[in-house]
Amino acid sequence: MEQLNAGFLESDEFYYQDLQPIIVINYRILIFYRCPWTIKVEEAILLAKSLNKKVLFDIDDLVFDLKYTDTLPFLKTLSVKEKNLYDNGVIRMGKTLKLCDGAITTTMALARELKNYVSDVFINRNVASEEMWKLSENALIKKLNNTIKENIIIGYFSGSISHNPDLEMIKPALVKILKEFKNVKFVIYGKINTDLSDEFPKQVKIKSFKNWRKLPKIISNIDINIAPIEYNIFNEAKSENKWVEAALVKIPTVSSNFGAFKNIIQNKKTGFKCTSNHQWYKALKILINNEDLRKEIGENAYNYCKNKYNTIYSGKNLVNFINSFANKHIGFFLPSLQISGGIYVVLNHACILQDEGWDVDLILPSVRKELYEFKDHKINLVSLDKAKLETQYDVIVATLYTTVYKILNYFRTKKRLYLVQGYETDFYPYGHTFRSIAEKTYLIPFGIEYITISKWCENWLWKKYGKTSNYAPNGIDSDKYFVHRRILNNKKIRILIEGDCSSYYKNIDESFKIIEKLDKSKFEVWYLSNNGKPKDWYKIDKFLNEIPYEEVKHIYEESDILIKSSWLESFSYPPLEMMATGGFCIAVLNDGNSEYLKDGENCLIYKLGDIDDALSCIERLISDEKLQKHLYENALITAKERDWNNFRKNIIDLYDH
Repeated sequence: MEQLNAGFLESDEFYYQDLQPIIVINYRILIFYRCPWTIKVEEAILLAKSLNKKVLFDIDDLVFDLKYTDTLPFLKTLSVKEKNLYDNGVIRMGKTLKLCDGAITTTMALARELKNYVSDVFINRNVASEEMWKLSENALIKKLNNTIKENIIIGYFSGSISHNPDLEMIKPALVKILKEFKNVKFVIYGKINTDLSDEFPKQVKIKSFKNWRKLPKIISNIDINIAPIEYNIFNEAKSENKWVEAALVKIPTVSSNFGAFKNIIQNKKTGFKCTSNHQWYKALKILINNEDLRKEIGENAYNYCKNKYNTIYSGKNLVNFINSFANKHIGFFLPSLQISGGIYVVLNHACILQDEGWDVDLILPSVRKELYEFKDHKINLVSLDKAKLETQYDVIVATLYTTVYKILNYFRTKKRLYLVQGYETDFYPYGHTFRSIAEKTYLIPFGIEYITISKWCENWLWKKYGKTSNYAPNGIDSDKYFVHRRILNNKKIRILIEGDCSSYYKNIDESFKIIEKLDKSKFEVWYLSNNGKPKDWYKIDKFLNEIPYEEVKHIYEESDILIKSSWLESFSYPPLEMMATGGFCIAVLNDGNSEYLKDGENCLIYKLGDIDDALSCIERLISDEKLQKHLYENALITAKERDWNNFRKNIIDLYDH
């Protein structure tokens, strides 16, 4: 965590038994360190993967498969119950590993074995924390003030009982040293069973396992550190920790010439490496007799570790790996989740990017849920009133003028985009304070790129403001609509009016003025609006308010004619949705629908403000069956041409250019 923090990556930690799977939504990468499988661990991993978050297993021992641990001699000393408990932990560790996308480990040997279980393995050598360095430096200062010693102390910091065979391996060399040098004391810290203390009661002491914070002071008071390891695949994977811990307090180490020690220690310069008892005896004897050499080796090891074995100095490669391993991360800043045309577009873009493997967040001022379900997708929700936003994004996106200022102030991103879906200045009448706030967002001089879903927006962004923008067409799920041919003769015709009457540019009043002129016995009127209540003078048979997104299509399917009078739209969805069902559209042509509406081909266009022209379109449509068939066929062609699947690459390129 110190390495990551120094590399500008924030991280948190959780104990696996306290893990609540839903917390994974707050993170880009999940790292399970020596974590045995539990139901909740698996749930967390599967949820993370479903959201395109990568999962890594971190381990520094071969304790994830019985084929490795069964080679350990100390396991033969366990009872059946103890062995079963140990094996269960190993099996569960392996089960978690196999659920992960990759692994982080500490040695080349471990990496080699882990690649049999996961494809991506990164070697991040064990290093000392800032606190370990501080404790070691303090121990060095105290050591300088207390240098008078009568005896030479050899120390072995074994830790667990599994190291019994390691000590037994070099016992002949130790016996020879202890017999030859009566001023040599041998101190063992940890759970070791040996008869050396019986044979040399005045020279050999076995002391209990110690807290790691006490280790630097204890090691600093010895003269020679030993790190024997038996030659087997399990030990080959072990790290050089014992050498590092001694090097931090300038104590020389004699180790086995095996595994990480073989790869890291420079023989007779930063330590001694031995392959036989004779070499162990020789190395120990040389160091016992030569205080200057002990100091030289200790100093060399210290200087080497100071540059390479510190969390703050060594995190760069780990950070680079994490950043390269993580899926692309994008955050869409939204004003709310209330479905509108603009929000619908963002949600579809989010789904397409998630299908492409992106890790997607929807960032809102306030939201109660953790996940948002849309079109069989689950998307992260980030509530700014509940959480501090500290994650890194490859891309962050403003989706409405009010969200632009949020992304300008967020610095943990590579790219800032503003998804322009309409000229929002004109969403408000003259004199409204929001007009100025919206207008400023098209004049930002730096730090932001413009993208859009409308050729009209692309044009005015350039012509009016000199802003280049990338464009991807808007789409529809054309296969999600029930298609049926409407026969308008000799039946009561259902007319649908859609839009918020409180938004003046939607021009809803004009639609109802057209309705007023119709014969009420021949027409039924439905009004669909997510916001705003109908005005008193509207003549309505059915008012449809706050209809869930997934049910809106049924309203189009059950209607015959849509009247759409808006004079300003960024991209007008209702005519396209109506056409996808095989229904008919009578509309005012505007910049938001001119991309796909063709008068007399897939719809009928009337002149803005001309009620009689609109009535003429209705009468013409009803009376002309040939026209009905022509519009029906072309409407379906238009809807299929505008299917989201046709624009997936365009949309991905918007965010990945």
